Amino acid sequence: MTLRLSRHLRLLLVALLACTVNACALFQARDPLNISVIGIEPLPGQELELRMAVKIRVQNPNETPVDFNGIALNLEVNDQPLAAGVSDQRGHIGRYDETVIVVPVSVTAFAFLRQAYGLSQVQSLQGLPYVLRGKLAGGPLGTVRFTDKGKLDLPQASSANW
Repeated sequence: MTLRLSRHLRLLLVALLACTVNACALFQARDPLNISVIGIEPLPGQELELRMAVKIRVQNPNETPVDFNGIALNLEVNDQPLAAGVSDQRGHIGRYDETVIVVPVSVTAFAFLRQAYGLSQVQSLQGLPYVLRGKLAGGPLGTVRFTDKGKLDLPQASSANW
């Protein structure tokens, strides 16, 4: 009887191992999403709080679409936290497709003062480093995290020759 039980146990373990290998093949590695900050617009604020709408372009370079039912962002400028925001908006980014998402973010008075102090130490506002970290929540594959880094290139004041 123990020989029969041992044989069944071995068959069960082999079947379990085969199922595990097949499951790993289903979860192929995904390329990271391409995220670009394409705009920041002011929003009405409250008392000592500044509000902005951050527009990001999200590109999906994968075979499988990304469905999301929430988004969270954290924005750092000049290596200091500046703004954070969340939105419960839902969306779908098809395979090899892109979309623009607008997320409201808040800048607290403390973060604003910290930035003002940090900016007083630099020579120019051009080329300030920024890091945008975020996540798209939900969907069958769970949360998709992303990071975008770059330098702020503010528009130059035009000098007209009269």
